[in-house]
Amino acid sequence: MNRESVLLTDLYQLTMLQAYYERGMNEVAVFEFFVRKLPEKRNFLIAAGLEQVLEYLEQACFAADELQWLQHCGRFRGDFVDSLADWCFTGDVDALPEGTLVFPDEPLLRIIAPMREAQLVETRIINLLQFQSMVAAKAARCVLAAAGRTLVDFGLRRAHGAEAGLLSARASYLAGFTGTATVLAGMRWGIPLFGTMAHSYIQANASETQAFENFARSQPGGTTLLIDTYDTEEAARKLVALMPKLAVPSIQAVRLDSGDLGEHARRVRAILDAGGLSDVRIFASGNLDEYRIRDLLQSGAPIDGFAVGTRMNTSADQPYLDCAYKLQEYASSPRRKRSEGKATWPGRKQVRRAYGADGRMIGDLLTVASDSHEQDDLLIPAMRHGRRVKQSPALADIRARVCDGLARLPAPLRSLDPAQAYPVTVSQALHSLALAADRSASRQS
Repeated sequence: MNRESVLLTDLYQLTMLQAYYERGMNEVAVFEFFVRKLPEKRNFLIAAGLEQVLEYLEQACFAADELQWLQHCGRFRGDFVDSLADWCFTGDVDALPEGTLVFPDEPLLRIIAPMREAQLVETRIINLLQFQSMVAAKAARCVLAAAGRTLVDFGLRRAHGAEAGLLSARASYLAGFTGTATVLAGMRWGIPLFGTMAHSYIQANASETQAFENFARSQPGGTTLLIDTYDTEEAARKLVALMPKLAVPSIQAVRLDSGDLGEHARRVRAILDAGGLSDVRIFASGNLDEYRIRDLLQSGAPIDGFAVGTRMNTSADQPYLDCAYKLQEYASSPRRKRSEGKATWPGRKQVRRAYGADGRMIGDLLTVASDSHEQDDLLIPAMRHGRRVKQSPALADIRARVCDGLARLPAPLRSLDPAQAYPVTVSQALHSLALAADRSASRQS
């Protein structure tokens, strides 16, 4: 990963850093990233994006040209800018492992570092964690709706920028998608690549049949043909007639991209089966999401796989998370925001998850990190003194964690419809710490 500019941040991060610098305020600070509430119609979220956060923290520093710009932009004192020359992240990170199911108020990540380090990284941490966690949850809902069928990310071209397209390929794969059409995601993370053809290829050839034959011969290892450019059912008949001409039948699937996908799938399936092509699968695309997938399958449409793009990559129905990165402790003293509707729980927190006799999740406990309990801690060390504590898990391992989490989720929460909220209990120890923090704040004010 190339070094990202630390100037990819909000202005207030730097103005606060200068004010901290002027007052000598650089004691150890504790910040936590969490989601205040689930998006409407969502029953869970999935922690994702930690790998990119760790990469960012490992490499974050000010380049010479960035310092020079800060010196001359007219907003900052020269001695403050000079103090940034050796800035880097030397702190600790505790986090939920990627792929962990998460619920409101539960920290996905905790930063423990000198204030100037912990404050400056806020914007990018929120940017990375909220996007992938949002997309991963949307993708997981598609996985639940598809019930084991092939799912491929097709969303790069309409994603909100190159990084969003690339990271959504990663987030959807860790959530259970079969693969992606984004080639760079295949190179960078080993995500399986899938692709077909565009309508332009069909149109560029002298005939539809010629286009099918040329493309099939150029991909002898197997390919998927797009058959809805002109007349979907007629194209299926042309394919049946073409297959005997191919020395090695290499057509694995056909793709439907327009019209009534369910009805076209039924007609095409009948044509292919009658022509002896029962092994050729039907793949559907075109403004799909978990709701459309559910409806198609409930209608009995014989569709074997789905390409899901824009609506998943942008989480179109719920395109943001109500999330925050808040100060929970400074100079060994708990801190708490008490704003109306946005109050936070103070201190370093831990999440512990309980399971029933059947292995299903039955509830979480949100408590202070020092509180002893029988359940295992969900937040675990990810970085110490600015360096990772262990090698990052493979994407296959993260996928397995998501799969296990979804299997252990109570059945109503696996539904696409809103269900009764998963229980997250706040411990008495945390209530007591909040009361102590409020009393301390009242005395100081």
